[in-house]
Amino acid sequence: MTEGLQVSELWGQFKRDAKVGFQFYRRDYESGAAAEQRKSEGFLRRVHEIVWAILSKLSPARRVLLLIGTVLLLFPSGGFQFHKGANDIEFTTLNFQFWGGALLFILLMLEIADRVVMKRDLEIARDIQSWLLPAVPPVIPGLAIAFATRPANTVAGDYYDAFARKTTSPSEDGFLLAVADVAGKSIPAALLMATFQASLKTLSATPCTLLELIVAMNRYACCNSQGGLRFTTAFVAEFGPVTRVLRYVNAGHNHPILWRSSGQIERLSAGGLPLGIQPDAPYAAAEVVLASGDWLVIFTDGLVEAENQRAEAYGEDRLVGVLESGVAGTPELLLQRMIAEVNTFVGTTPQHDDITCMLIKAE
Repeated sequence: MTEGLQVSELWGQFKRDAKVGFQFYRRDYESGAAAEQRKSEGFLRRVHEIVWAILSKLSPARRVLLLIGTVLLLFPSGGFQFHKGANDIEFTTLNFQFWGGALLFILLMLEIADRVVMKRDLEIARDIQSWLLPAVPPVIPGLAIAFATRPANTVAGDYYDAFARKTTSPSEDGFLLAVADVAGKSIPAALLMATFQASLKTLSATPCTLLELIVAMNRYACCNSQGGLRFTTAFVAEFGPVTRVLRYVNAGHNHPILWRSSGQIERLSAGGLPLGIQPDAPYAAAEVVLASGDWLVIFTDGLVEAENQRAEAYGEDRLVGVLESGVAGTPELLLQRMIAEVNTFVGTTPQHDDITCMLIKAE
């Protein structure tokens, strides 16, 4: 029943579930009233609003079932009399609480059935999404790469990839490196992530400059962004093994950290707006040369914005500290250490955003 969990672990899990569930229903209540109005409302009014928020998540038939079950639970047990014969009277007790509990149990079973079906569909979606992401990094001359992602829910809106690509330069072929983060979480973000992956693979098959690729992707993203509401931040770079030049465009993404072997830190910020906001948005490309011993850390905001129980963010300073202490190792070992450091910092606090990180070491 407990899968080997201790009592303290079960209690911690219950508190996390209760907190997440309360915040889920509370959002509907808070969106329906102004902040000043919520402050002036009493406790009973808040309970009333949250109850209605819960009822709105149920179908009409299940709302009726919940209402009847709750009323029966509150109704006192009683009885009635009837005559079987001229002198025979029988008294029968009707247990309203039992039938109220039975109705609520039936409602629970119906909701669990919906959850199981949805969970099965989400697991299938997770498997399909995993096929879109590379399982192992490609072999790139001069670079060692490691990457990892961890969704906040079953499916994620983060994307990473690394693959060979024909470039406009006749002297060498390049390798495309990409990390992206779709606004939002779960299924909507996962669907747009798949769209981003398809557009990137399709458009990059055509020989063009990196800047032309980003401009074309932005136009395509604007057709599926609901007027800019579903935008995508992305860092896309192209590495030439012969020249060791990394050309990049940062489309509103977290600035990757370039740690030089000398200890100097640079931030790769050149680019423009996130993809999907303005069809004619201007973008700029920049380039850096990766020397032996340099490290490049590309990450999504879920990594640095991970919070602990005191609502403190992990932050980029801690990320840089872990990087500086592990530059002598391999990207795989350093990535494992980074994830372990984040897990230790967060503790039992629920993960609120997808976490993705790509580590690159120049050899």
